[in-house]
Amino acid sequence: MNAELPPKDGRGRSELVAPAEPPELDPAPLFELFRGNISTEVLVAAVAHWRLFALLDKSPLSWHDLRRQLGLAERPMHVLTTALRALGLLDATAEGSLQLTKLARCHLLTESPYYVGDYFSLAAQSPGVIEMIERLRTNKPKGSQPDESGVGFIYREGVKSAMEDPTGARAFTLALAGRAKNVAPVLAGVLPLSQAAVLVDVAGGTGIYSIALLRRNPLLRAIVLDRPEVLRVAEEFRIESGVADRLELRAGDMFAGDLPRDADVLLLSNVLHDWDERECLTLLARCREAMRPGARLVIHDVFLDDALDGPLPIALYSVALFTVTEGRAYSVAEYSAMLSKSGMRPLQVLPTAAHCAALIAVKAED
Repeated sequence: MNAELPPKDGRGRSELVAPAEPPELDPAPLFELFRGNISTEVLVAAVAHWRLFALLDKSPLSWHDLRRQLGLAERPMHVLTTALRALGLLDATAEGSLQLTKLARCHLLTESPYYVGDYFSLAAQSPGVIEMIERLRTNKPKGSQPDESGVGFIYREGVKSAMEDPTGARAFTLALAGRAKNVAPVLAGVLPLSQAAVLVDVAGGTGIYSIALLRRNPLLRAIVLDRPEVLRVAEEFRIESGVADRLELRAGDMFAGDLPRDADVLLLSNVLHDWDERECLTLLARCREAMRPGARLVIHDVFLDDALDGPLPIALYSVALFTVTEGRAYSVAEYSAMLSKSGMRPLQVLPTAAHCAALIAVKAED
């Protein structure tokens, strides 16, 4: 009996197989537990470093006035206030200004006899809080400075990316595959592609989403566009997929060069949240240019509430994204505005799994 040796990274062959069916249970609760530390770091940073709640003691402040007093750029201000609103500590007035909730006024103002801020401040010097303060203060993802190790989530000239190293790229790509394996079969089950011939999976990583869609739609062909280091891992999934003859892996940079122009559907799955609005608009405009008449764009991602006050799991995920990318989570309203600026219009939102959903859009004239 000849037992096949696992890959050198210790993973068995099953690690490289994308499941054909959705899991029995949504892993969303596990992701919520995983990000529990973020609420601590945001709360302690607001209490012990910025003393944010004292700034709102006497009267509400507009978002921009509070931002100026905190000395924050717009992106960190978005993730901080969205998280604090989702935590039930800030609220919006009818005019849109920010004010304290009853919970914050009772327990986070020093003059209150029930003040507990000093208790939270015991964690003020913990590494996670110090790191959170640095990210919010600088508006730079971890690893973006010359004396820091490279970040895994972004490619930017002058910034060393962990994804440029084959070992780092493989480990990071396989780590992200864990969530994709759970969500991709759900997306395939809700996304209507029976009339589509070609799918372009922009920054498609392992190709797991394309594989799930190909399995569900036997007449579909897919192109996964990504960096060469990532596609080395995607090739392993492609070989094991059973749909290798309909799955093309194409090396490229989504911000440079032409996107494939023969697609009926362009998929951006968990891509736009890595980028600030300017880069999102650039990529959306490039997608629109590549779309032929009748084609659809699918933004598969997490979505904040339009009021930017939750849900809490997405607000905390937005903070996590902020610390390691140049982006954050966006709301459907924010994406709709970006789509409009890019010459597209949204059609519908289809929930999937692990807090994700698919926003489907078309060219404005279609």
